[in-house]
Amino acid sequence: MKKRKKFKTMSLFIVSTLVFLLYFFPFVLIVLNSFKDRTAIISNPLSMPEQFSFENYIEAFQTMNFMSALWNSVLVTVVSVALIITFSSMFAYFLVRWKWKINKYLFLILIASMIVPFQALMIPFVSIYGKLGLLNSPWMLMFFYLGFGLGLATFMYHGFIKNIPVELEEAAVIDGATRFQVFRKVVLPMLKPITVTIVILDVLWIWNDFLLPSLVLVSESTRTIPLSTFYFFGQYTSSFGPAMAGLILATIPVIIFFILLQKQVIRGVIDGAIK
Repeated sequence: MKKRKKFKTMSLFIVSTLVFLLYFFPFVLIVLNSFKDRTAIISNPLSMPEQFSFENYIEAFQTMNFMSALWNSVLVTVVSVALIITFSSMFAYFLVRWKWKINKYLFLILIASMIVPFQALMIPFVSIYGKLGLLNSPWMLMFFYLGFGLGLATFMYHGFIKNIPVELEEAAVIDGATRFQVFRKVVLPMLKPITVTIVILDVLWIWNDFLLPSLVLVSESTRTIPLSTFYFFGQYTSSFGPAMAGLILATIPVIIFFILLQKQVIRGVIDGAIK
């Protein structure tokens, strides 16, 4: 039994290591090629760079207008995630605690909306809002993210809130708290594990999204980081070196986000899974 258990543990370790290397290898390849020129990348993309030059990073920083794109991405991501968390948590609390007949149908409609792919809606959205002159605005992009992210976040909050004892809220009401105070001071702190999980999912989705910003944001001053990396790919040529460097620059803020919040991220994912 001990040998069998040891063999299973070793096999699981080997498989996990191979999967990790399989996923990590493309990132290493991008890092190595970000220090090469175009000729070296095309001739041998798997080789080590002859010398580590930061010319691609300088060119990428300037071409992408990186600071402006970074600010646009941070603004859109932070505000969109904050809106999704606020409205979805409140809406889920309303659906769970108010026993209205219509709430059941509202929840079903919300779940059904998650089935509809964005590709089926993007042309009508662009056509309607374009005619109204509401495109090319980061605030309209945030509004779109709120609409598309509300369904999943509300669904996750809905299941979590059902497990919160109603007696805690009743005790707060007896102490003189209003419904909003009960939600803000009693329910919302207990939603921290699932909130962290939703923040992780939405930050990765919104930060890396290319399709929706490409339809909404037209002018260069409003472009996010994923849109700015498209500068390096033209109709007849592609700047592979600066493009690789641009991709590395685009991932640095997300890496910093996870390093600073890794304890909260891991704790939130574990608590949410257990709950």
